[in-house]
This record gives sequence, C-alpha cells and structure tokens, in this order.
Amino acid sequence: MTEEDKNFMRRAISLAQEGMNANAGGPFGAVVVKNGEIIAEGYNKVTSTNDPTAHAEVTAIRKACENLKTFQLDDCILYTSCEPCPMCLGAIYWARFKKVYYALEQTDAATIGFDDAFIYKEIELQPENRSIPFAAILREEALPVFQEWDKKENRTKY
Repeated sequence: MTEEDKNFMRRAISLAQEGMNANAGGPFGAVVVKNGEIIAEGYNKVTSTNDPTAHAEVTAIRKACENLKTFQLDDCILYTSCEPCPMCLGAIYWARFKKVYYALEQTDAATIGFDDAFIYKEIELQPENRSIPFAAILREEALPVFQEWDKKENRTKY
C-alpha cells in the first residue's frame, strides 16, 4: 500500500462522512481510480433516492462506467470505506476491477446495524428454501430468447 493508496482511501472515508452528513444514506463512500486519477466517486444514497441498490460502490461504479463509456473497469482500482456487501461484491466482479481496497470490515458494519451475514446464508440455499420464496416459471417460453442470443453474431460480449 502506497501513500497514494492511503489518500484515495481517505477520500472514500470523507465521502462516507459527506453522505452521512447529507442524510443521503448509510456511512459508506467509494472512489474509482484509473492510472492514479479519480474517475468517479460515490456515497450511499439508499434512503435519499429510495433505491436499495444505491450503495456507495454501485453509485461510483455507475459514474465510472458513464465517464469512461465502458461497462468494464478492469484497469481500475476501487477504494471503499467498508468491505463490500454481497450485492456490491457482485457488481465489483462484473465490472472486473483489478484491485479493491477497503477500510472497515463486515463485522464493523454489523456492529452499527449493517449485517449482511443473512444474505450470504441465503445465497447458499436452494431457491425454494430461501426466506423470500423463489419459484421458476415459464422456462420454455423464455429459453428461445437465450437461444437467439447464443446465435446472435453482432452481440457485445462481456
């Protein structure tokens, strides 16, 4: 970890404070960096936007993709004030970051009411055994769309 890494993390922590002070959402901030330059920033806006997906990492990823005009951030680093939740972890992998730095851990978040352990447990369960019931329907009607995608020659791969 370099002094530059520490400065980017300090910015993510500052964004967490900024978002909290603005009553935008929980105390979380994130910064996307490419080649030593901040490309995008974000803080949690779940409650201010009524968007349960508006976590700091997701808001920063959305802005970074918009700014760079790409859906892959494989040459970027994410600095986030707290270890990402399962949703953000998924977004990080889909964006293909080359590295992630975080300040606080899941256990720190849990002590202030942001406990994601139940989601990790739910992921391991069969869909029909989850606390929110999941049921597969109309597979045969949906399958042709997937088959068409598989044959599509001009698709954008990801």
